[in-house]
Amino acid sequence: MHIETLIERRLRGYRLTTAEILYHLPDHPAVLQSFVWQDSNIAPKFPVLRKFLDFWARQIDGPLHSVRVEATTLVSPSEWRRIDHVMQLH
Repeated sequence: MHIETLIERRLRGYRLTTAEILYHLPDHPAVLQSFVWQDSNIAPKFPVLRKFLDFWARQIDGPLHSVRVEATTLVSPSEWRRIDHVMQLH
C-alpha cells in the first residue's frame, strides 16, 4: 500500500487550507461561536472542506453562519536570507 507524502499531494494541487467557521450556538441562537478547521485541500472547489461542511450541516446542532477560507500557494521555494551577524551565548 502506497502512503502519499505531503510533497506528492502538493504536486497534485493540494494546499494547506484554513477555514474559520462561525456558527450559532444551539441554546443561544443570537450568539456566534468560532471554529478553526485546517487540512490539505484543492482550491478553488475545496472538496474536503465541502465534505466537512456537509457533515456539519447534517450532524451538528449549531447552524452555520459563515465560513472564511484561506489557502497557501502550491509549492513555494524555500526562503533564503543572508545573515550579517552571528552571536553566540555560552
